[in-house]
Amino acid sequence: MEVPCVRVPLEDGETTRRELADADLIADDYELTVDDGSLYVPVTDPAAVSDEFELVTRAVDERETQTTPADLLGFDPTYERLGEAVLLDEDDGDRAREISDALFQSDLPVETVLNKASKVKGETRVRDWDLLAGEDTEVVHREYGSEFRLDLAEVYFSPRLATERHRVAEQVTADERTFDMFAGVGPFVVPFAKRGAECVGVDINPDAIEYLQENARRNGVGDRVTALCDDVRATASDYENWADRIVMNLPHSADEFIDAAVTIAGDECVLHYYDIQHEDDPFGPGERVIRRAAEPAYEVTVETRHVVRSYAPHELNVCLDVRLDRSTALRN
Repeated sequence: MEVPCVRVPLEDGETTRRELADADLIADDYELTVDDGSLYVPVTDPAAVSDEFELVTRAVDERETQTTPADLLGFDPTYERLGEAVLLDEDDGDRAREISDALFQSDLPVETVLNKASKVKGETRVRDWDLLAGEDTEVVHREYGSEFRLDLAEVYFSPRLATERHRVAEQVTADERTFDMFAGVGPFVVPFAKRGAECVGVDINPDAIEYLQENARRNGVGDRVTALCDDVRATASDYENWADRIVMNLPHSADEFIDAAVTIAGDECVLHYYDIQHEDDPFGPGERVIRRAAEPAYEVTVETRHVVRSYAPHELNVCLDVRLDRSTALRN
């Protein structure tokens, strides 16, 4: 069967395979193939593969079927993977335990199973979990070559946003000054720093800041990361006119922090503004908020209107990539 594959010279095969595995992009249903000095690695999502790799389509053999939870349950359970933890969202406790048992009896690499016991709540956006299997709620997650340690009971983290974080990180260049206003454990900050940027990450959750500092060291970029535990509105004046790039990933209430973002923005700055809006006008409210706060001091140019994912019926999680240019505004 013909499937999308990354083709690399055989001598680079193991490094490439590991990087694609860290990004959870290897299509496990197909065999890796060696042909004429090249390794072909089947991938699940060609659009998420870094531009540094060569993508081709070729025939590869299907892998022998492994035992899956669905084989054991008779139905296909819904779950998320985070490292070797599996995250469930089941209202029925008996069903959750049945799925947990099947996960451990399957061929999937699983160490921990957690079931959501509450919605995201509070200022720090954490939730309660039922620990169905494993020792605790701490996990190690690998994403596009970076590694993050975190405790799901103490910090907010969404594995669903890996592709979006990678999209933004690929825009970062060396020597940029980047500012993440709601940094969490560092899933934007760490990849930015690995690309050579100087990074400031702010979060109101002290546990998140501790993990951010650890993850910066874990990935070898501690010297390029400043982690601050505070409300970003209180620290904005310390970084006035500083940033070349700002991330605002707090989609339910980013508008409350837009004045702080404008304060932090340098003369030329790219703003990644995340929002959740109705599908009839997903981008308009965010763009209007940014223009009200930034104009006329800045010329505001929306470079990308990007749908990240569906959030709820008729609601979209979106991102506006916006360029703020003070020098152009002055010339006008």
